[in-house]
Amino acid sequence: MATDWVAEAGRLGRGRRPHDPVPPPAAGRNGSPPPLSEADVRSAEAELGITFPEQYREYLLRESAGGVVNRLRCTAAGWGWDGDHHTSLALLSTAFPHPDSCRAREEELDAREPRPEDFPDPGAHEAARARWDAEYEAFQEYRTAGAVYIQDNGCGFSTLLVVTGPHRGTLWFDGRATCDRILPLNLDGGPVSFVEWLDRRSMDLLGW
Repeated sequence: MATDWVAEAGRLGRGRRPHDPVPPPAAGRNGSPPPLSEADVRSAEAELGITFPEQYREYLLRESAGGVVNRLRCTAAGWGWDGDHHTSLALLSTAFPHPDSCRAREEELDAREPRPEDFPDPGAHEAARARWDAEYEAFQEYRTAGAVYIQDNGCGFSTLLVVTGPHRGTLWFDGRATCDRILPLNLDGGPVSFVEWLDRRSMDLLGW
């Protein structure tokens, strides 16, 4: 049965849980929000359907629930990250796909983009375009499945922390705002861990 992409894009969009930043409670070290309790972390993991990578989990328990990264907190809507309007919680338990694995799919989608000249009836073109747009929107959501938008870098750029799949615990740079690429952060030719990234949050970790 053909996928209803309009419905699927809507489902994934509803999986986002925007959290507007609020003043943190009594600050911990360096003015950052205090750490979470073990019970808090387990509650978040259970609700989100994942287990946080070990280094990030330790950071939440020992350092801060936020600080240099988007703050993890629970609101009336549930657990989520302050300032994060992009993470699809509906896809957090889905393994993060390596960007190279998405290339053929993107090329196939681009080749199928509806063109007005192929539809004598403007209404038929509009309907086909709406379906294609929804499919493309869902595809873009799946490109960051299993990852959290852990930090907003401004200008539409973000840092991703992978929480599910073979790349779990690694950091990636979402540069789709300009180059349509999601790039791995690397240090000395290898993946960057969360702790290494905390120590060196700079563009020199990008393999442009």
